[in-house]
Amino acid sequence: MIDWSARQAPGSMLQVTAPDLPALLADLEEHFRARRGFALATLNLDHLVKLRSDTAFDRAYRAHSHVTADGNPIVWLSRLAGRPVTLIPGSDLIGPVTRLAARTGTTVALFGATEAALEAAGDALAQAAPGLLIVARIAPPMGFDPTGPAADEAIARIGASGAGLCLLALGAPKQEIFAAHAAARLPQTGFMSIGAGLDFLAGTQTRAPAWMRRLAVEWVWRLAGSPRRMAGRYARCFAILPKEAVRALSARRG
Repeated sequence: MIDWSARQAPGSMLQVTAPDLPALLADLEEHFRARRGFALATLNLDHLVKLRSDTAFDRAYRAHSHVTADGNPIVWLSRLAGRPVTLIPGSDLIGPVTRLAARTGTTVALFGATEAALEAAGDALAQAAPGLLIVARIAPPMGFDPTGPAADEAIARIGASGAGLCLLALGAPKQEIFAAHAAARLPQTGFMSIGAGLDFLAGTQTRAPAWMRRLAVEWVWRLAGSPRRMAGRYARCFAILPKEAVRALSARRG
């Protein structure tokens, strides 16, 4: 369950920890310079649905040090609770965080997607962030288990690369479960879950136009692109909104 007001004791409930992008980047810079690891998740309604039924996902999320609002409904619910936060989608974080990595001399590993997508995405990142050093590009096998032997092998490769930041493009809940698992093993590495972010950079997937994102209708774009897969997901997301709105209002009054 999420604490919209964050008035509970730290760690007792899931919280959005990043109020805005400047504050988040300032905190991540401190982590990079101190070679202190972290695990960053980007919360959206689909995650809230999954958290209700997936105990491993819920446990992994609670182990994350940083949680942003990746979706306007999360922003609206937080404001309804009297705790305003700004929208920080994972895909929009890639540019600022990799530029920060380049500036602080933090090396980067890419994990997820396919070998071809990793190659293209890595080239795009290096071009957009001069000085960025990508030290590992790892495409997981089909059926990847985020806590199984393949995960242990990937963690070993990431650790051996010396990466201070690992961008995870596995999709939820695998990327968040892997992030919590890996962060506990590699305390000097930051893990940031970015979903389809690497595929967007590689051009293997197309993100909704900026005007749709500004109008908070990116979900329409995704639904139109994959109606069979997304219709059920969005129905489940919309179904939890009334109860979450009541909980947010209760947090405001509490």
